[in-house]
Amino acid sequence: MKFTIVITTYNRLSLLRRSIASALAQSVPCEIVVADDCSSDGTEAYICSLREELCARGDNRLVYHRNSHNMGHAATINAGVKVATGDWIKPVDDDDYLATNCIEEITQAIALRPQAVICSCQAAQVDVNQHELSRTRKTGPGKVFYIPQEDIHYGMLLEQIPFGTPIQVAFRRDAFLKSGGWDSRLDVNFDDIDSWVKIAQFGDAIFINHCLAYRTVWPGGYNKKFSLQRRLDTHIELKEKIYTLVDEKHRQNIPSIRAFRNYLKLHWALVAAKQRSLSITCRFALPAAFYIPAWKLLFTAILTRYNQQFLLHKQLDKNIWVWTKLSILVGEDKCSTCSYFHNIRNYLRLRHSWSALKQGKFTIAIKLAFPAVFSFPAWKLFIKSMISSHQSQKDSLIRRLVLIN
Repeated sequence: MKFTIVITTYNRLSLLRRSIASALAQSVPCEIVVADDCSSDGTEAYICSLREELCARGDNRLVYHRNSHNMGHAATINAGVKVATGDWIKPVDDDDYLATNCIEEITQAIALRPQAVICSCQAAQVDVNQHELSRTRKTGPGKVFYIPQEDIHYGMLLEQIPFGTPIQVAFRRDAFLKSGGWDSRLDVNFDDIDSWVKIAQFGDAIFINHCLAYRTVWPGGYNKKFSLQRRLDTHIELKEKIYTLVDEKHRQNIPSIRAFRNYLKLHWALVAAKQRSLSITCRFALPAAFYIPAWKLLFTAILTRYNQQFLLHKQLDKNIWVWTKLSILVGEDKCSTCSYFHNIRNYLRLRHSWSALKQGKFTIAIKLAFPAVFSFPAWKLFIKSMISSHQSQKDSLIRRLVLIN
């Protein structure tokens, strides 16, 4: 199995140096293709000089491709993959970089599941000074697991299988070429996710619960320059594409495509509301706000994100706020009673105390548990939740099969 690291770049030579250095430093040597979108900052001269220096030492791994004119990110990665000779491709944007053991770990994981066509790992988000801000979450059991092809699109449709950004992903070259590559029409507006959706038609997916890459987070990312309407339209188009690819065995378990369209309208209405764009908020939310199945999808997404993104001591207050808001939105009669909220708060304290205990954070566990531990209604809610969670995991239709514990 041969790997090629494809680094896409455009006028960011200072950052490109770091990406190339991380590729050259891999514990498993591999081909490195620098795909240049017609830079004008001295990138070509630098790469040519570096190639000569490496070749003089007998190292012919570095390959340079330069577009004849500026074509955009999607076309540039397509060009880089076309030039590559590896069986597998690891895409890297010029402002991102790899851990030295990245290719080695991915290679070992893929060897355990030859049917795989796409692989995703954890990544750390760093600022412009390389200070770590956060890490992507673990996505399933063990250090390495795989999801069979027939379950992938179902999981992606329900947003339970996050492949992540390009720096997290590697893919098989032949599957990429069969899929038609990246869509230039989408350029940096869901074009990566669109590619993962298409590649996943041809085999299984592997996930590595280990940080092997670093993604630079920039204020005002390029995709945010697109209008909210365009981002909504593309998101709906992508969801519709995934919907058509869901395996037949999952068809009876998914909501209607109308529910997903309206869910996305509600989602982007919230984004518009955060940006204080009242007219856009109303335009997106109506008439979607009157479609109950869309609200169910939205509530599930909100609760999932809150559970994933906050530390234990922050999760508690945030989840209390979410539960309160959801109760008001669905109009439950009990939402007006103080005892109801009191029981919910105590239940959440027990739940997060249990999470802290499992992580060995005993001080936090004790702090969260009192006085909730003396609330009988809270314990009833906690036990019901544990049973429900166990049943949900037991009946899960998305198979996550461990390769390495």
